[in-house]
Parts: sequence; C-alpha cells; structure tokens
Amino acid sequence: MSTLPSRRPRLGVTSGSEGDRVTTLELFFDLVFVFAFTQVTWLMVHGDPPRSLLQGFVVLSLLWWAWSSYAWLANQARANRGLLRAAFVVAMIAMFVASLTIPEAFHEVPGGIPAAATLVFCYAVVRCAHLAVYLTAAGGDKALRGRVVRTAATSVAPTVAILAVGAAIGEPWQTWIWLGAVGYDFAAIYLGARAGGWVVQSAAHFAERHGLVVILALGESIVAVGVGVSGTPLSWSVITGGVLAITIAVGLWWQYFHHRFEQLEHALESRQGDDRARLASEVFTYLHFPLIAGIILTALGLEQAMAHISDDHLGPLGGWALAGGLTCALLASALTIVRTGGTIPRLWWASTAVVLASGALLTLLPPVWALALAAFLVALFCASDKS
Repeated sequence: MSTLPSRRPRLGVTSGSEGDRVTTLELFFDLVFVFAFTQVTWLMVHGDPPRSLLQGFVVLSLLWWAWSSYAWLANQARANRGLLRAAFVVAMIAMFVASLTIPEAFHEVPGGIPAAATLVFCYAVVRCAHLAVYLTAAGGDKALRGRVVRTAATSVAPTVAILAVGAAIGEPWQTWIWLGAVGYDFAAIYLGARAGGWVVQSAAHFAERHGLVVILALGESIVAVGVGVSGTPLSWSVITGGVLAITIAVGLWWQYFHHRFEQLEHALESRQGDDRARLASEVFTYLHFPLIAGIILTALGLEQAMAHISDDHLGPLGGWALAGGLTCALLASALTIVRTGGTIPRLWWASTAVVLASGALLTLLPPVWALALAAFLVALFCASDKS
C-alpha cells in the first residue's frame, strides 16, 4: 500500500502542497491592508496633487511588497501553523502601526514621534521577519534557501537603507528617494525571480490569494463612496451617484473574476518548477500591482465624485483619477491574459485609450454625469470582453 510522503514539520512548520487553499489567518492578516488602502486614499486626497498621488503610489508599493512577500511565504508553508503563525501575527501588528503613520509619512505633525522613520522601521520588521521564517519554511531546498539569502542581501537590505535615508532627509527629497527605493526593489526582485530558485507549491492557493487582494481593493472603492458622502444630506443625487459608483466597482469585479481569474489559475496549474514560479512572479506579483493601483486610484475618483456630488463639475483630481484608475486596472487585467498566452482584440486596446482620454471630459461634467459616463464605459468593456 502506498502512503503519502511525510511533511516533516520543523518548529511547527508544515510544507505547502498542491491543492492547498487560503487559511483564515491569511484572511485576518488582510484586514490590516483594508485599513492601509484607506489610509493611502486619504494621503492622496489630503495632499497636494499631483505630488500626493506620487506619494500614494510609493506607499502603496511598500504595502504591496509587504503583502506579496507573505503570499509567497504562505504558499511555501501553511500560515496558520507553528513559526509561520507567529510571523504573520508579528507582521500584522507591524503593518497596522505602519498604516497609522501613512497620513504623516511625508508631512509630519509637530509634537509626535517621527512618522516616516516609524514606517521604515515597521516595514523592515515585516520584510526581515518574512525572510527569516522563509529560511525555515524552505526546509531542505538549498536552491530556495540560497534565493532567500540573496534576496535579503540584494533587495531588502538596500531598499530599507534607502528608505531610511529618505526618512532622515525629509521633504522635498524624501518622495523621490523613496520612489527610487521602491523602483530598485521592483527591479531587484524581478531579476532575482528570473534567475530561478523560488517555488509555487499550490497554484490554487496562489491564485486565490491574489483574487482575494483584488476583492480587498474593490472593498476600498465601496468604502470610498461612503467616505465621500459622509455628512452630506441624503438626496436623489447621492443615491444615484452611489448606485453608479457601485456599478463601476461591479464592472471591475466582472472584468477580473468573470473571465480572467479561472484562466490565470489554470495557466499556473499547467506549469511546473521554475516556469511556474516565473509565471507567478510576472502575472501575479508584478501585473497585479498596477491592477490594485488602478482600483485604488478609481476609488479616489469615486470618493471625489461623491464628495462633490452637488457641484457643477467634478474637477481635475476626481476626473483624471477616475479615468486613469480605470485605464490602469483594465490594461493590467488584459496584460495578465497576454502573459499567459491569450490574445486581446485590437479594438479593446483602442477602447482603453478612449477611457483614458475621457478624463478631459470627466473633469468638466457634473459628478453624477461623470459617474454615469464612467459606468457606461466599464459596462461596454464587460459586454465586449470575450477573452
């Protein structure tokens, strides 16, 4: 009689295997990022655009690497057991404190502790805890352990050092130094992934994990609608705007989950070894970032529209955030299919350019009509997308 191979737990670590699904601890971990996404939107709204948009992008990049690194870790070994459980709890606490610093990350309020330095410290804790535990989760896989060590030396350590320099110098250089740090991190991790060594134990878990973070980002777009009308008397404009805003969020959900998600999971399942890991890195770690960024930017546009629902025009921040966010999300969604070998009709690409160009019109329209136009464009994509 054949028996299943033993997993040989070490420090309570249980290796992942094909068919594993997301654990409840990972879902709990994600709740911190719901709050963090809301803080990023706040930073972009209450700053000085377009610089505040760039600052929001930088912070969102840091959040993405923190979240993504633990998605890889939980795929290597079960998150709700042993040493990994402790690492996830520590990371969750550190990320919550980091999220508290976001509104003051670039413009500190006198009298408090240094927000930028606190954010960098918490980020370092999250990334270092991840790498330390990954060494144990790798078990006897020498190639994976080597990749973890090289990532610590070539990616995490330099990135944290650059972030610390930016926090020490402060504005106006901090924004650009931090942008350089996240740009370096993106490039270093990408090149490391191309060299091989990483492992995707469960395609189902990895795809589900990233589907859930898309849901989290879409949840921010729902929250943004409520934040936008906070303190505004209920009116037909508020109700109509809310319905249209939710329709846009539903359209983005449809674009990803009605067509894309199952195709991406199937593509990942059909590959093995380094080929699977490279696909996971490029499609999920990299192309899902602009998808999430686009949804968050769309949420900013929705919040602006609802906050100015009675005005005679939406304005440049809301109009271009709505058009730019939708364009970014739609393009990233399409590129995931292209990377897995699928095709996107040429008309689809041209239509995406139309969505971006619509920003000029959205800024001039009353918010309700701007939301109606954006909802119409998203609905057209949902109706025409046969990929």
